[in-house]
Amino acid sequence: MRSAATRRLRTVPALFVAAVLLTVLAPLWVMLTALADLVRGRPRLPTTRLLAFGWCWAWLETAGVLAATWFWLTRRTQRLQQHYRLQRWWAARLMGALRATTGIRIDAAEADALRPGPAVLLCRHASLADSLVSAWVVTSVARMRPRYVLKRELLADPCLDIVGNRLPNHFLDRAATDSDGELAALRALAAGMGGDDVAVIFPEGTRATPRKREHALARIAERDATRAERMVALRHVLPPRPAGTAALLDGCPHADVVFAWHVGFDGLDTFGGILRHLARAPRPVQFHTRRVPRADVPSG
Repeated sequence: MRSAATRRLRTVPALFVAAVLLTVLAPLWVMLTALADLVRGRPRLPTTRLLAFGWCWAWLETAGVLAATWFWLTRRTQRLQQHYRLQRWWAARLMGALRATTGIRIDAAEADALRPGPAVLLCRHASLADSLVSAWVVTSVARMRPRYVLKRELLADPCLDIVGNRLPNHFLDRAATDSDGELAALRALAAGMGGDDVAVIFPEGTRATPRKREHALARIAERDATRAERMVALRHVLPPRPAGTAALLDGCPHADVVFAWHVGFDGLDTFGGILRHLARAPRPVQFHTRRVPRADVPSG
């Protein structure tokens, strides 16, 4: 509790300062970034667009923190339904801001595969926007209640920190030397899921890049050469880490499995990649899913 309070004493004021500064200095940064983009031959103004999204993000984050604070003042921190509504509002507004500022649109016509629950959703991880896209699809399109497995580093985001810790999520310590406690937490996270619930995990563990793929294959080859040979065929994803997914399935023995992947976000794993992507007229990002009934999921 003390570490959470200390962290929020840093991140929440920093968020408010960022929102105010981006607002006050908007005429300056809009002019300078637009000029820099034009000089570099980028008529779509990708730097300006990215900062404009950052501006929207800062104020939407501020609104989320203020709403969470109001819930605390009115003693409603335990009311999950209100926090799920806040999460749905936050993801939908951020997605709207992404469309308005960058032109990126998501086609999630296959989101019906997420219903009904319980389900374990295995998402591809290739960009900085994957958590936002999956949250929007799950909460706004499929109208489900997600239970996220997220890396602990995301606690630096004040809204994810405060609201995310009031909802049934788990912030994973990827540096933990003993994984038993983390896996037990994932089994507990999935336990008791019902018809509106879906557990969400990114089995790759981090954003996929060619360098990370080579490194992961080399590590697997040291322990299991046969598995490494199978994993070589994967060209667009990292070799999955199965322990977290297995723990979620153990926690909810009747949950189906849903695979989710997207086409159109490749290369958005760094800010440089995002700028290069925004310099071109974006095509709609296709969000695909495939549901596997639990009876068809191999055991063990």
